[in-house]
Amino acid sequence: MLHRMKTFVPLIAVCALGAVPARSEIVVVELTGVVHAVSAGYVVHALDRAEEANAPLIILRLDTPGGLDTSMRQIIDKMLNCRVPVAVFVGPSGARAASAGFLITVVADVAAMAPGTNMGAAHPVSGMGEMDETMKMKVASDAAAYIRSKVERRGRNVELAEKAVIESKSFTDQEALDSNLVDLVVQDVSELIRAVDGRTITRFDGTKVKLDLQGQSTRELRMDWHQAILSTIARPEILFLLLLGALAGLGTEISHPGLIFPGVIGVLCLILFLFASQIIPINWAGVLLIVLAIGLFAAEVKVASYGLLTIGGLVAMVLGAMMLIDTPAEIPDLRVPLRVLLPAVVATAAWTILLVSLVVRSQNRKATTGVSGLVDQVAEAETELSLEGWIIVQGERWRALADAPVAAGEKVVVTAVEGLTLHVRRRE
Repeated sequence: MLHRMKTFVPLIAVCALGAVPARSEIVVVELTGVVHAVSAGYVVHALDRAEEANAPLIILRLDTPGGLDTSMRQIIDKMLNCRVPVAVFVGPSGARAASAGFLITVVADVAAMAPGTNMGAAHPVSGMGEMDETMKMKVASDAAAYIRSKVERRGRNVELAEKAVIESKSFTDQEALDSNLVDLVVQDVSELIRAVDGRTITRFDGTKVKLDLQGQSTRELRMDWHQAILSTIARPEILFLLLLGALAGLGTEISHPGLIFPGVIGVLCLILFLFASQIIPINWAGVLLIVLAIGLFAAEVKVASYGLLTIGGLVAMVLGAMMLIDTPAEIPDLRVPLRVLLPAVVATAAWTILLVSLVVRSQNRKATTGVSGLVDQVAEAETELSLEGWIIVQGERWRALADAPVAAGEKVVVTAVEGLTLHVRRRE
C-alpha cells in the first residue's frame, strides 16, 4: 500500500502544479509613425487580445507626429473602455507624442515619458485648405471640450492640456511632469513597470485597481503580416510611387500593345493605390495634377515648346505630389518627402518623353513590309519593258508598267502600286 502511495505522489504533485493558474504577461504594444486606420486597427486588436488574456497591464509605447482624428478617437475610445489598465509610454529618448499622440497620452491610466522626449502641439488642423475664422473656432472648441472631458477625470492639468489644443503648446518631459500632464519620467519599459508596481490607479469609470506586477514578464504584440503590408502601403511616398507605377505601366501597355508585363504591373499598382486611398485620405486634385503632368510630358514630343511644356509638367507633378495626401501641412510625415519626390518626378518625365518619342518615331518611319513597302524600292527589269513587262523586286516577280521603254537587266524604281501591278521608272 505504501509502495503504491509513493508511486502516486509525483503524479499528484504534477497535477497540483498544473492546477495553479499561470500568471498573465504584461502586453507591450508599439505605435510609431503616423496614426491612421491601419495603426489604429492594430492597437485596438492588440488591446482586445490583452483583454482576452487577462493581462495585468498594457503598455502602449508611443512615438508619433500625429495623424487622423478619426483614428485617434478610435484608439482613445478603446483605451477608456478596456478592462485592462493602459499605460502610455512616450519613448525611447528622442520620441515625441505630438498632436493625436498628445491626446492619447494624457487620457491613459498611466502616462509616462522618457528623458529627452516631448509632447503637445495638438491644435486641430485641416487638410482641406484654409478654414475661415468661424470654422476654426468651432473645430478648436470641439477639440478643447473633448480633451477637457477626458483629462478632468484623470486628475491631470486641464488648463495646460487645453492650451496644447488651443495654442499648440508643447512640453518637454520635465515640463510635462512638473505640470501634472504625465505621472512619470522613466528610462524604459522595465523601469516603468517597477515604478508602477503596487500602485493603485483610478480607472476612467472611477474604479480603483492595484497593479500587482511583481515578477511579471512582458510580451510584445507586433503587427501581423497583413497589417504590416497595409501599414507599408499607407505611407505617402509609397502611395505616390504606386500612382506613378500605375500611370507608367498602363501608358507603356497602351503605347506598345502586347508587352503584357507593363500592363499587369500598372493594374496591380492601380489596385493597391485605390486600396491605400481608403486608409489615408487622398486629395483628387493632386491626382489630376499628376495626370496633367504626364500629358504635358507627352505633348512636349509633338509640340515645339522649347521645354516650356516639360517645365510645366515638372511643376504640376511636384504640386500634385505635395497635394496628394489630404492631411494637414503641419504634419510633415504625412507628405511625400523630397528625397523620393524629386528623383521620381525626373524619372517619370524622362520615361514619358522617351516612350512618346519612340511611338512618334515609329509612326513616322517609312513602311518596309507589305505592298506599301514596295514604293521607292529598286528593282531589276527581268524582261524588256516596252511600257509593260516583268521585274524582280525583293526577290519576287511582279508585272510592271514603265513610263518609258526599259531594256532587260536595267535598274528601275517603283513609284506606285496598283493592285498586282507596279508602276516604275528608269533609275537615274
